[in-house]
Amino acid sequence: MSKLHPSGSEMDLGRPNIEEYLTEAIHEPIRDKLLLRDLLDISPALTEAAGAIIDDSFTRCFKSNPPEPWNWNVYLFPLWCLGVVIRYGILFPARVVILAAGWVVFLSSFIPVHFLLKGHDKLRRKLERVLVELMCSVFVASWTGVVKYHGPRPSMRPKQVFVANHTSMIDFIILEQMTAFAVIMQKHPGWVGLLQSTILESVGCIWFNRSEAKDRETVTKKLREHIQGVDNNPLLIFPEGTCVNNDYTVMFKKGAFELGCTVCPIAIKYNKIFVDAFWNSKKQSFTMHLLRLMTSWAVVCDVWYLEPQSLKPGETPIEFAERVRDIITVRAGLKKVPWDGYLKYSRPSPKITERKQQIFAESVLRRLEEK
Repeated sequence: MSKLHPSGSEMDLGRPNIEEYLTEAIHEPIRDKLLLRDLLDISPALTEAAGAIIDDSFTRCFKSNPPEPWNWNVYLFPLWCLGVVIRYGILFPARVVILAAGWVVFLSSFIPVHFLLKGHDKLRRKLERVLVELMCSVFVASWTGVVKYHGPRPSMRPKQVFVANHTSMIDFIILEQMTAFAVIMQKHPGWVGLLQSTILESVGCIWFNRSEAKDRETVTKKLREHIQGVDNNPLLIFPEGTCVNNDYTVMFKKGAFELGCTVCPIAIKYNKIFVDAFWNSKKQSFTMHLLRLMTSWAVVCDVWYLEPQSLKPGETPIEFAERVRDIITVRAGLKKVPWDGYLKYSRPSPKITERKQQIFAESVLRRLEEK
C-alpha cells in the first residue's frame, strides 16, 4: 500500500516540483509556438540534412578506401622507400615486358585465325576462345594476380546465364581466363572500345550504350537469342550495372532474371592488403587503373562458382534477383544496400553535395548563436 499512497514527507518533497511544473505549464503554449516557428524556419535545412545523410549512405558504395599509412616513423620509412623502388623499378618493367610479349603472341595468332579460317566457323571460334583466355591470363600475370577459384568450372550449356558482383572491368578478365564468357558490357571509348568491337566480339560479347533507351530492347533480344545457342559461350552479366567498391552490393537489375533460364551466381571478393581493385570510373581512366594494378605488389582475390538457381513458383523476377543477390552477398562477405547503382550516373557532383552540407552546417550554427 505504501507504493500506492506516498507518505507525507514524500509529498512535501514533491510539492515544490509540482508547483514549478504548474508555473512552467502557463508559459508552455508560448514555448511551443516558438519551437514550432523555429522548426518551420529550419525545415529546408533539415531536408538538406536528410538528403546529405542518405547521400552519404549511397556514396559509401562507390568510394575507394585508402589503406592506413604505415610509413610514419624513421624505422618504417626506409622499408617503404625500398618497396617503391622494387615495385616501380623492378616489378613494373618486368610486367610491361610480359604484357607486351603477350600482345605480340596474341595478335600474331589471332589475326591469321580470324581472317584465314572464315569458312571453318566452329574451329575458328574454338581457337579464338583459347586465344582470348590466354590474353586474359597474360593480363592477370601482369598484375601478379593470385586468384583462387572455388567450385566447378562453368560449362557451355544452353539456357543458362552467369551473374556476378562487380568491382572493376578486371572482374571480366579474371573470369575470362578460366572460361571464355560472352559478357554484357557498357560500350567504352578509346582503346578499350577498339578491343570490344574487334577482339571481344569474337566470343559473342554484347555491348550497349547506357544513354540510349532503344538499346535496352535490342540487348534483351540479343540475350534471348544467345542463351538458346548450344555452341555459344556462357553468358556473363553484372546485374549491378556499375562498379561497386567490393564492400557492398547494390540492387540487381531484373533483366538477367526474366529470361526464363537457370541463373548461376558468381561471388568475387578481393583482398585489399596489397591493392584495392575497385575502379572509380568517375575519377580514373581504365588505363590509369591498370597502371595502378601493375605498380602494386599483387592482385589477390577469391572466386566462388555457386549453386545454380531457378525461378520458384510464384516468385517475381525482382524477388528472384534479390534472392540471388543475397547468396552472392553472404558468400563474398559483403553488405547489402537498397540503392540502384544507376543513381551513380545521375547524382550531383561531390562539390555540389559538399556545398549543400556546408550551407546546412552554417545555418545550424547561426541558429545556435541566436539562442
